[in-house]
Amino acid sequence: MKTKSIITQRMSLALVTLLSFSQFALAGSNKLTTLELINIAGKQRMLSQRISKDYLYKGGNIAVSKADTQLSETLKESLDAQKILQKSIDNPKITNLIEFVAMNYEDIAEKTKEKFSKDNAQYVLDLSESMLEGNEYIMTSLNKSSKVHTSKLIDMSERQAMLSQRIAKYYIAYQLGIKDKNTVHQMNKAVKLFSDNHKILMQNKTNTPEINLKFKKIDRLWKIVYKFYLDIETGGLPLIVFNTTDDISAKMDEIASMYLKIK
Repeated sequence: MKTKSIITQRMSLALVTLLSFSQFALAGSNKLTTLELINIAGKQRMLSQRISKDYLYKGGNIAVSKADTQLSETLKESLDAQKILQKSIDNPKITNLIEFVAMNYEDIAEKTKEKFSKDNAQYVLDLSESMLEGNEYIMTSLNKSSKVHTSKLIDMSERQAMLSQRIAKYYIAYQLGIKDKNTVHQMNKAVKLFSDNHKILMQNKTNTPEINLKFKKIDRLWKIVYKFYLDIETGGLPLIVFNTTDDISAKMDEIASMYLKIK
């Protein structure tokens, strides 16, 4: 497949919301801590999935205005984060991956401006997967090279925000005609992983009352909507999926920020 060959060629060349980007901008030339950079890379994982989700929803004429606005905001937020990582990291191995992710970002930003088609949708999906993998590697490498490791609770909360967007991405992809086995498999895998992580986080004994309150709201919603997500082959509820996954992602970002404060 043409898309895979392009990504494969590029890969061969390149062998938790936590702190707001406005805060980073105010820092000016001050060097960011490794933990702050890890948090940015962690947030990039979610943004990679939201870009493709928004493009597919917009192209499928579902929640068009919201998806279009969010797509523009997500592209800008991702670019700002990318620039921070490029400016702040000097490890050759990591900077090589950052450059690879930057190349993919340029492609996905251009492709999302084009008229929607099934081929373009598949291309965007593949690029978002490559960006996710690259940012996961960047985050993991920063963690390994640092004496200060990010909290597992923060990482898991950020991952939940990403998984929520990933669920919506694969749900709408299937509804728009990308009905291969991998679409269903990745969707079901994301739902299961979210459920498993959710149970662990809900049972964490260091949760503050405020964190538990947010988890209760997510839990109430999740118990209803996860069945909709698993019913991907029947479909029929794309707007509900769009809104609920955005709501869950936002709440998980808030929880990640709360964990950061009590770390």
